[in-house]
Amino acid sequence: MRRKWWASVTGWLCLCLIIPATAAGQYTAIDPAAGTKQIAIVIDDFGNGQAGTEQMMELPIPFVAAVMPFLPTTKRDAEWAHKLGKEVIVHLPMEPRNGKPEWLGPGAITTRLPDDEVRRRVIAAIEDVPHAVGINNHMGSKATSDERVMRIVLTVCKERNLYFLDSRTTDKSVIGKLAKEIGVRTAENNLFMDDTYTRSHILKQAVKLQKLVRENDSTIVIGHVGPPGKHTSEILKQSIPTLQQLGGHFVPASQLMK
Repeated sequence: MRRKWWASVTGWLCLCLIIPATAAGQYTAIDPAAGTKQIAIVIDDFGNGQAGTEQMMELPIPFVAAVMPFLPTTKRDAEWAHKLGKEVIVHLPMEPRNGKPEWLGPGAITTRLPDDEVRRRVIAAIEDVPHAVGINNHMGSKATSDERVMRIVLTVCKERNLYFLDSRTTDKSVIGKLAKEIGVRTAENNLFMDDTYTRSHILKQAVKLQKLVRENDSTIVIGHVGPPGKHTSEILKQSIPTLQQLGGHFVPASQLMK
């Protein structure tokens, strides 16, 4: 009982920090164009009709729809996001150090593949996701730390004029080094909103996001559709006024690539 009570109190306190209100209980009106801190929201795992897809699409801010290739709603979700003016990227399945192979989905990039097959799969994934302007990695803690594999992936990005957002699933990633060498625009994720699926954890991550925005000129944050999707979309929506009050201005991730 004590643990449940404390969890509920913690969630309530986080929610109070997230949602600023006037005395009448309404959101404070804030001009979204007035912000000087750039925030890029990236939502992973579109493409399989997962929970929270509709709620994410309804977010009244720019965000990046990271769409997995070769899945039942890949093309629908990419077209949907594009029509709403959202940026679309390929959420490329890549081999992790741990995890089940079935979590990757079709067309995954693994370190056992020969060079020509890595290249073929990257190109096929790009061509399967309409309107893609970049790539980020789905899982990939093993593949993104493999210099041979990432050199091929980033070379295709260079040829196709795509950026690569490093989701930072490992601190051993070679993406930054190779992207600079090859001449590919890149940036790194700063925070996962929902790496644990509970509402209380997502609320705590929303408070961490506020801290990042206070302390940095630009911030990239990744959330997901799927098991946490409805919680994440709701909490992101609730967070918008506070983040704007902190000087935040929501931008496509492409604006933060270097």
